[in-house]
Amino acid sequence: MKKFLLLACITLSFSLHAQNNQELLKHYEAYYNQMKVQGDVQGMINGLTHLNVLAPEAAKQDTLAFLYMNEGKFMQALNTIGADLYATDSNLAVEIKAVSLKSLKQPKLAAKQFEELFKRTQNARFAYELAEIYLQTQNLEDAAKHVSFGLLHVREDMKRVYYETQQPYQVPLKAGFLYLKGLITFNENKEENIDRAISYLEQALTVAPNFNLAYVSRTALLSQKEQPEEETKD
Repeated sequence: MKKFLLLACITLSFSLHAQNNQELLKHYEAYYNQMKVQGDVQGMINGLTHLNVLAPEAAKQDTLAFLYMNEGKFMQALNTIGADLYATDSNLAVEIKAVSLKSLKQPKLAAKQFEELFKRTQNARFAYELAEIYLQTQNLEDAAKHVSFGLLHVREDMKRVYYETQQPYQVPLKAGFLYLKGLITFNENKEENIDRAISYLEQALTVAPNFNLAYVSRTALLSQKEQPEEETKD
């Protein structure tokens, strides 16, 4: 009899626990959806965190990490889904890791994630990210390879936002590739390639006259080109 009562209590306990979990899930699902309606990102993060604790799922973790990334909380995004590369990762998870690692000044680790994305999708946008990272790490051969791919496959409607000015601005991605091509060309041979580098930067400005980075780089190279002439006159 005692064993029967103990078993009944345990069964009832599990039943109540499951019921409470279901009620909590419904509550936080409603809470999360309401935060979405209100556009409250922090509220969405809170709601999704509770949902993920109650019923863990890879899709929930990816969404939570995505919200963190969009808020500029790159370390929190990586703490949510990790920084290692796995073949089972969703495309969204790989992109979150790539963008977060790049933003945290980890270009070599970011390159691995972007390479995986590029392998999966052959996307011009990811080709740009890789070209930029490889230029930054002076891997000019791979940088040039991805620029060539990008110029071949970029579409007219593809854009990129730049943030080096007080007011962010947008230019066609094609202009971005021409800008990188100019910098790569210059870095390949800083004495002999200066004119070719300037010509690519001018092409970028023809595509996007508002492209501040290309304008600043072109001005710097023109200034550098004029210096030897001035020294000779002296």
